[in-house]
Amino acid sequence: MIRVLLAEDQGMMRGALALLLGMEEDIEVVAQVAAGDEIVPAALAARPDVALLDIELPGRSGLDAAADLRVRCPDCRVLILTTFGRPGYLRRAMEAGAAGFLVKDGPVEELAAAVRRVLAGETVIDPALAAAALGAGPNPLTARERDVLNAAADGATVADVAARVFLSESTVRNHLSSAIGKTGTRNRMEAVRAARRQGWL
Repeated sequence: MIRVLLAEDQGMMRGALALLLGMEEDIEVVAQVAAGDEIVPAALAARPDVALLDIELPGRSGLDAAADLRVRCPDCRVLILTTFGRPGYLRRAMEAGAAGFLVKDGPVEELAAAVRRVLAGETVIDPALAAAALGAGPNPLTARERDVLNAAADGATVADVAARVFLSESTVRNHLSSAIGKTGTRNRMEAVRAARRQGWL
């Protein structure tokens, strides 16, 4: 049996996925979680073969959890399943060690086949998304610029952002200015929206 961990914050979607995957003769859902910070503890306890992760989860993103799983549970293959087919997300998922990336509007047979394929050592990527990612190019934002934009996303002042990311206010202003320039936007809130749209945050 292929042991699967399922991380999805929407209860109805999580239940439906578990039910549909459970109908496959060779797949067993051994753990279900609703928050990103529950993924690694659940994986350590249940020892799944494949972790099926959403990206946008409360507590922690599926992409951050994927990177931790690579270290803490190296035998567990990660398959990202998301509503948001953004090229930047695909690139970040691959950098985090994910073995696959699918969008949720595909057929369930495709999902079950993808689970089997990643366990067999293959990389499975939604074809349309792969083409879009190749055309989009790499994420132009540095790790620090991403940190600063994330900290500024709720409209925080420069002083608040500086305190959150442990940088001086002048350094924060420089990073914000650079991020605004790279995203071709007029202010930091537009930069946050543009970066999220691309999947860079």
